[in-house]
Amino acid sequence: MNANAAKTALVTGASSGVGWEASAQLAEAGYGRIVVAARTLAKADEARDALLARVPGAQFVPLALDLDDFTSIDNAAQALVAAGNPIDALILNAGVAATSALRRTARGIEQIMSATITGHHALTSHLLRAELLSPSARIIIAGSEAARGDVPTFSNIDVQALAAASFDGDLERAIEAILRVDKPVKFANGTQYATAKTFAVWWAKELATRLPAGMTVNAVSPGNTPDTKASREMPAIMRRVMLPIMKLMPSMWHSVPTAAARYLTVIEMPDGVTGQFFASPATKMTGPVTSMTMSHFTNVEGQRALWNVINRVAGVSNASKN
Repeated sequence: MNANAAKTALVTGASSGVGWEASAQLAEAGYGRIVVAARTLAKADEARDALLARVPGAQFVPLALDLDDFTSIDNAAQALVAAGNPIDALILNAGVAATSALRRTARGIEQIMSATITGHHALTSHLLRAELLSPSARIIIAGSEAARGDVPTFSNIDVQALAAASFDGDLERAIEAILRVDKPVKFANGTQYATAKTFAVWWAKELATRLPAGMTVNAVSPGNTPDTKASREMPAIMRRVMLPIMKLMPSMWHSVPTAAARYLTVIEMPDGVTGQFFASPATKMTGPVTSMTMSHFTNVEGQRALWNVINRVAGVSNASKN
């Protein structure tokens, strides 16, 4: 019997692209049940039908999950609790690419930050409180090479410098200003995207200190994968100029199946591998997943401050370390 047959996986952003492909690969790896989460139930149903055409006989369960809407997250969590199946692999894949204009959710959170980090935090917190993650659960959150600091047009906000210059050194106030793009923070798509992905790494590192022994959490970049719908949100110069140029250079991009396989590679890593960020080797956009060691990915004070801020803006009441 396949060792994965009794396992359940949940994939966010599963209606297309890397999330859809990861769902298919999990089924092909023998996972007995894959919850495919999409912004609407109609999209999730469409994804299930297409996945069944690829992997007949697999069990794909559609779930409506809008990460910009905390009520939707609450409802999705309640549906998962009612189903009662412990989750063995939680792939927090959903997100949006660097958008061309500033957009905020109803709660006033900038959309890249909402899709990347605050919505996933709320969902994960629900699952942990309900003890719906299995004792050996693997949690993956999508990162990006853009966060490394070596990708042209992408740069991180220096949280410490912002806090010192504008918030009397208060990291939490600085981080909340970044999440909301409140003054003095100004929206710049590449910077906001890179910072959101750095926050995803900080979140994974902080969560790793809070999980029970046996569970792991890691950030994983799918790598540069232009053949997804994410590019439709990018500024025109990136869609029409940069991506076509990249596609002329095979070493600069890879396929959707290769991208999705990165998630499964890290899921299979042993218990001791947690709180890390896996991406392409430094300065590269593709290649074997490699643990990133850039200094800005390890910031204990920033990690703790980010956790506290996200708890507050997401209305999460789970206990945090002091």
